[in-house]
Amino acid sequence: MKSDIPVVILCGGKGTRMGNDELPKPMFRIGDKPMLSHIMSIYSHYGFNNFILALGYKKEKFREYFKGMHKWKIKFVDTGLETNTGGRIKKLESLIKSEIFLATYGDGLSDVDINKVLDYHLCRGKIATLVSVRPHSPFGIIGIDTHTDRVTHFEEKPMLDHWINGGFFVFNRSVFKYMGKNDILERDVLPSLAKDKNLLAYKHDGFWKCMDTYKDNLNLNELWKKGNAPWAAWLCNAGIKKECCGRTKE
Repeated sequence: MKSDIPVVILCGGKGTRMGNDELPKPMFRIGDKPMLSHIMSIYSHYGFNNFILALGYKKEKFREYFKGMHKWKIKFVDTGLETNTGGRIKKLESLIKSEIFLATYGDGLSDVDINKVLDYHLCRGKIATLVSVRPHSPFGIIGIDTHTDRVTHFEEKPMLDHWINGGFFVFNRSVFKYMGKNDILERDVLPSLAKDKNLLAYKHDGFWKCMDTYKDNLNLNELWKKGNAPWAAWLCNAGIKKECCGRTKE
């Protein structure tokens, strides 16, 4: 049952590229709520309300914000100030009782359907599934004629052809066998799973955005302000027809 499936959110990093060391990155606001609240609302929209926050830097900020909030079940776990991503999840092993759990980073938003990702994972019988996305180029590109070197056209920040890790995961409990106490999820755990043919990619062509820098935070706030926030499906569910989510409820 969904109520038994926990969602692990990696919230321990310092976010040094955000330009403000007073807040951990997941607590930077989009509109009037922290990025983390948006992420949790995505999962909650699909029926997942049991969260484990893997904390580190400025861990007290999370407890302060969520104090007295009862719509979600939240466990606050100090996983260390310098622990790497795989190691943070490994430290949660004793808290995760279900055979399946979900995981994500505290700095990414998407309109991916979490239920479809879970169904995809369960049907394939592998240890891990990640949501893969195609990012947009951070730069505009030019087309060049191969014979004359003549510029043929300009294209403003197109979607790239290659796929990357979108940061939304489904794991079986057996994934803990691949994790050391301070492994890096992206460099140690996922490559090992791929080598053993135990990692699947769920391809998502919809909205995805990572808040890596303060500029990304400004961009996400601009989308929110303009009523073009595709990740906010829960607002449509509440009957809001266009503000913030950019969708129309049927």
